[in-house]
Amino acid sequence: MSINPIDIDNYPAILQDKAQEVASIFKDLALPAPTIFPSQAVHYRLRAEFRLWHDNAEAYYAMFDPAEPKTPVRIDKFPTASKAIDDLMPLLLSKINSQTVLSKRLFQVEFLSTLSGDMLVSLIYHRLLDEEWEAVARTLASELNIQIIGRSKKQKLVLDRDYVVENLPVDGETFIYKQYEGGFTQPNGALNATMISWAKEQVKEKLDRDLLELYCGNGNFTIPLSKQFRKVLATEISKTSVKAAHENFALNKVSNIEVLRMSSEELTSALNKERSFRRLEHVDLDSYNIDTVLVDPPRAGLDHNTRELISSFENIVYISCNPETLHRDLQILTKTHAADAFALFDQFPYTHHMECGVFLKRRVQP
Repeated sequence: MSINPIDIDNYPAILQDKAQEVASIFKDLALPAPTIFPSQAVHYRLRAEFRLWHDNAEAYYAMFDPAEPKTPVRIDKFPTASKAIDDLMPLLLSKINSQTVLSKRLFQVEFLSTLSGDMLVSLIYHRLLDEEWEAVARTLASELNIQIIGRSKKQKLVLDRDYVVENLPVDGETFIYKQYEGGFTQPNGALNATMISWAKEQVKEKLDRDLLELYCGNGNFTIPLSKQFRKVLATEISKTSVKAAHENFALNKVSNIEVLRMSSEELTSALNKERSFRRLEHVDLDSYNIDTVLVDPPRAGLDHNTRELISSFENIVYISCNPETLHRDLQILTKTHAADAFALFDQFPYTHHMECGVFLKRRVQP
């Protein structure tokens, strides 16, 4: 069986209904009317992963319906994924099915692509990978012009590199990002560029002021926004993301960013002079003249102390992947700040998920 999980013709109506539903969550906060940013209707997702299901001598890509979690649904075409992934899937599967050394105990295939054409495929096995597998996989990588990683329990074989390179166009500039396998990246590349552009438009240019960014990831927002501020102080807890961020700063020739591997809670304690950290010995926190903070937290949103911290700054850019926790946080933040702009980014069409952006400015005290 082959499935097509998207209703292309009805996408505008589906988006409108979803946007109204999400906006209604915030009806008690008197936010501005949201600006709605649609996705491409097809080929919008730069990442995809599938089980590799074996049926006698043939293997095929499979997904599982939560209503029937033990029954594989065969996937022959996947228009949700980028066109590069969708085009590669049958070619790769044919190669896998033609060589036992590739298909034997292969149980998962993961794709990571970019808007600029790079492709990384992870083949995940229930067996130890040997020299024969590596030789055949290298030939496959060359034939398909892709990067390949082989994984099994406690084993990772990187044939060339374990990242893709994205060249992301934003407002007439191109930003370069290394995106590592297993590291967080925005899955909808075109909407990611739109979100960055929206954030840049909100904060304008403030070359005499500094930016604080919490949860900076691989520098996705950090690098474009750094051009609009004197300095940027950023935090991230993932080792992979911090490594990528440093490399991406170098690739983009950006030198005014300091990224710290620490949680937002820890930085809050440091800025409030409640704790000292050895990781901050080389950083003069008092030298920063921060008036704008950007947060892009996980689905759980912000903790109490971080909300208190960011409410002390003039401007807040809040990017959220969870409208419910965003609403909770805005109930508190709007006591000190007024929402100046509200945006909905449909990163995940045909699902209930919606990415939100809110720009808040400190209220003028009477």
